[in-house]
Amino acid sequence: MTEVQMSEEQVSLGTWIRSWLYLVAFVTWSFCCCVVFLPLLVSRPSTLVACRIWAGGIMVLARIVAGIKSTTEGREHLPQGACIVAAQHQASYETFRMFIELERPVMVLKQELTWIPMIGWYMYRAGMVPINRGKGVTAMRKMLRAADAALARGDQLVIFPEGTRTLHGVRAPYRPGVAAIYSHCKVPLIPMALNSGRLWGKTRILKLPGTITFKFLPALPAGLQKDAMLTELRTRLEAAALPQ
Repeated sequence: MTEVQMSEEQVSLGTWIRSWLYLVAFVTWSFCCCVVFLPLLVSRPSTLVACRIWAGGIMVLARIVAGIKSTTEGREHLPQGACIVAAQHQASYETFRMFIELERPVMVLKQELTWIPMIGWYMYRAGMVPINRGKGVTAMRKMLRAADAALARGDQLVIFPEGTRTLHGVRAPYRPGVAAIYSHCKVPLIPMALNSGRLWGKTRILKLPGTITFKFLPALPAGLQKDAMLTELRTRLEAAALPQ
């Protein structure tokens, strides 16, 4: 029996009800934001404002309806201006939270996410970097060009080394994109550890009350070779792994 299965069997009926209420509230809030904020798609800055309001609403709903709070450690490690944030990825929660934690986030994400009706428009206008993993070298070049453009604007580029949501305790391989961006872009790379997995889950409806913590770590040294960089990044993130 897995940790998630045990959690689902042991939680109270009230927690299940709150989880379903959160889902309804999330869908309703997201749809309303997508409609009301359509005029803000006129520019990237206004689109980011819309995304930040939307994400802020999700945080409020998570806290009030599902009983999930969040806290952040290590913000002093974030430099002013352009940087790369290499974040663990256990749930959708952190993708929302990045609009709160960072001033100008640009996320590297799966191209399929931009196909979501209406929400995909906001991703595109906010400057997110969609990647078609099946394109290989072509996709890598496109990602690096987009990264150059984002960092030249002073944005914070967010990349998830595993490339997808990974259950807590699962050791997924890091994709080469994070090493390519680190080597190519020559800006500070900040690892970020988190513990969203047990409370929020990878795909499940159940939301467990508690606190999700984000921990920004000191920047990786510059000039590391690919294997050394990936080893150092994994070592730091695993050492900082937050309790579930």
